[in-house]
Amino acid sequence: MKWSGRRSSENFEDKRGMSSGGKTIIGGGIIGIVILLLNVFGGENGQMIGNILQQTQGSQNEPTEQRELSATEKKEGKIIEAILVDTEDVWKKIFQENNLQYERPNLVLFTDSYETGCGTATSASGPFYCPADQKVYMDLAFFEELETKFGAQGGDFTKAYVIAHEIGHHVQTLLGTAINMRKLQQGKSQAEANKLSVALELQADFYAGVWTHYNQKMNNFLEEGDIDQALSAAHAVGDDAIQSKIQGRIVPESFTHGTSAQRKAWFMKGYKTGDINQGDTFAEIR
Repeated sequence: MKWSGRRSSENFEDKRGMSSGGKTIIGGGIIGIVILLLNVFGGENGQMIGNILQQTQGSQNEPTEQRELSATEKKEGKIIEAILVDTEDVWKKIFQENNLQYERPNLVLFTDSYETGCGTATSASGPFYCPADQKVYMDLAFFEELETKFGAQGGDFTKAYVIAHEIGHHVQTLLGTAINMRKLQQGKSQAEANKLSVALELQADFYAGVWTHYNQKMNNFLEEGDIDQALSAAHAVGDDAIQSKIQGRIVPESFTHGTSAQRKAWFMKGYKTGDINQGDTFAEIR
C-alpha cells in the first residue's frame, strides 16, 4: 500500500507511550474479550460497546508518565494517519457528490487503556468506533493478535481495511443508519436483533470496499497483494471462523458480524462498484 506523501490530520491523536500506574485489565487480552463477544473488532452499536467496555475495564488512573516512541512506532503512526487522511478525503468527496456534508471523526491510538466516550477502552477491546464522541479507538497490538491468533495476513492494508470498516460505522452514524438500526432492535428477540447487527457490520465492510475503490482512483495507492490482505482479515473476523476457532462449533443465531464469506463478499461489492447506493445489507431482513 502506497501511503507516503499524505498531509497531516488534525483529527489524529497518538496517545501511545502514555502509561498509568495501578490499572487492572480484566479479560486476558484480546482473546478474552473475543471469547465474551465472539467477535474481534466492531461491536459498535451504541449501548452495546458501552456495556462491553464496562465488563472489561478495571481500575483506571490518570497517566503518570510518557515514554518516547520508537522509530518503528512512529512509522506505524504515520501509516495510520495516512489511512485516516485518505478516509477523510474520500468520504468528503462521496458526501459532496450526494449533496451532504461529511464530518470528520478523530482516530485515537493508545496502548494498554484509554478513557473514551463509551467507557474505558483497553488492549482487550479491539478497534472500535464510539458513537458517543465520534472517535475510532485502537491499540495496534490488535493486529499482531489478528495475525498470530486468527491467521490473517499481516501488512499495511490489513490496517487500512480495519480502519475503513470503523470509519464505515461513522458514516452510518452520520446517515442515521446506526440509530435507526438500534430502534429496530427494540422489542426484537436476541436472534432477530443479531440479524440487524450483522446487516450493520456488513454494510461497514461494504463501505470499506467503497473507500478502497475511490481511494484507488484518487491516489493509486494499491499494491499487489493488498486486496488479498483485506480478504484475509475479513475471513479471519467472520463469526463462523471465530466461533469455530474459539468454541469448536458454529451457532448462526448468535452471529453479530456476519460469516467470513459474507464479509468478503460485501467488501468486494463495495470495491468493485464504488457505489454507496448498492450497500443495502438490510434488504434481506426487512
